[in-house]
Amino acid sequence: MKMAKKLILASVVLPLVLSTSAFAFGGKDHKGPQDECRPGLDRGMMKELNLTDTQKEQFKTLRQANKEEMKERFNDKKEQGEKARMAHFDKVNALLTADKFDPTKATELAQEMSDKQVKRQVDMLSKQHKMLSILTPEQKTKFIELQKERMEDCDDMPRHHGKDRK
Repeated sequence: MKMAKKLILASVVLPLVLSTSAFAFGGKDHKGPQDECRPGLDRGMMKELNLTDTQKEQFKTLRQANKEEMKERFNDKKEQGEKARMAHFDKVNALLTADKFDPTKATELAQEMSDKQVKRQVDMLSKQHKMLSILTPEQKTKFIELQKERMEDCDDMPRHHGKDRK
């Protein structure tokens, strides 16, 4: 029975480790088709929107403030975050290696992870809203058009998974 538990644990942990290391090696400057297909306001779009010098300065100020906020968040909570990650890891391991699967505990863990993801998404959307509030109504309309064009171009790109795969 111990061997079966080890195999189950390995089958869960190994993909997580591999995906994490693949992400880490991608690095900050990693470019690929997925980067082009992400919605948002990038430098190329900003040039097409003909921003005023004031708007450029406002964007720069917001980006700098976001950068500082992230630095503070990670520096102040680095140790707390590590403890929380280890506690979560311990809960997952306890669930996976238990003699019987407990759906209630699994649901609680899944809910914790979902709540964190929702919080991050709301935070990200709030920041994007602040950035887009700098634009004039005409620029917002142009931004939406540019984003639609980008997403249409992405729809035409070949996929490397699912039924498009050969």
